[in-house]
Amino acid sequence: MTLTSTTEPSTTGAGAVVEQRLKGGKLDVAGTVFSVLLLLAIVFSFVLLVILIAQMWLDGSSVLTTRLWDFLTAPLSRNPELAGLGQAIVGTLILCAIVVVVAFPLGIACGTYLEEYAGSTRFGRLTQINVRNLAGVPSIVYGLLGLAVFVKALDGFTGGRSVIAGGLTLALLVLPVVVITTMEALRAVPQGIREGSLAVGATQWETIRSHVLPSAAPGVLTGTVIALARAAGEAAPLLLVGAITGVFSTGDQSLIEKLQGAYTAIPIAIFSWARQPGADFRALTGAGAIVLLVIILILNGFAIWLRNRYEKKW
Repeated sequence: MTLTSTTEPSTTGAGAVVEQRLKGGKLDVAGTVFSVLLLLAIVFSFVLLVILIAQMWLDGSSVLTTRLWDFLTAPLSRNPELAGLGQAIVGTLILCAIVVVVAFPLGIACGTYLEEYAGSTRFGRLTQINVRNLAGVPSIVYGLLGLAVFVKALDGFTGGRSVIAGGLTLALLVLPVVVITTMEALRAVPQGIREGSLAVGATQWETIRSHVLPSAAPGVLTGTVIALARAAGEAAPLLLVGAITGVFSTGDQSLIEKLQGAYTAIPIAIFSWARQPGADFRALTGAGAIVLLVIILILNGFAIWLRNRYEKKW
């Protein structure tokens, strides 16, 4: 006859302490107060956001509900009944295209080098510190830098106060953000992926290209699109590099000549309307703010879609 004895799990030592904390014990007053404060901060921020959006809608609803298509396609005008965002939308799209072409490849390449190649070297640490500091610099400082470099020093290439100078300035503005998001996305990739690839004979470049970057693609794409949304909503740097004329160069000019000519953008149009007196211009300001908010929300939604798509694919 075989006797089977069942032994209850020991509740002594560290396990007993954990079990006691889980089942009961002293109330974590500090943690509870902190969580309540965080919740209040979220509620307060959300209420302010709702109030701002409601105010913009109240100001601009008369324009958006009566002449939406005309408002989106009409050129800028001193007459508030004829003014629209057509030129400003085109200018914003061109600026965003320059940011995509310049900032995204450079930022992703720089972030990949700092995370995968430079490592913990002195040069790598110093560069990472400088990049993180640049990410916190106010946008007006980048406007001054763009004025000195792209408008003054590179006048022969950019044409001075032109859309090229504005796009390059915005590219500098978001470049540190792209670098940091790329580094964080690469850092989140499990080290086992790298070790497994290297163990079967792949080189470091093959490992990064075929395994690390595809795995980090959701984070990289999300960060870059959010950086693009920030660039689309910036006004201060563009004011310093010439986006105050309100029109685009037209006529029988080449593409380069048009890019080196006058330009505007949605934030600049909103800023110009906000400075004008009268209820009509206030309505244009609210309508323009709503359009800019919708564009930024679309870009953020596109970033979320890219992240989910590549996560499922991987």
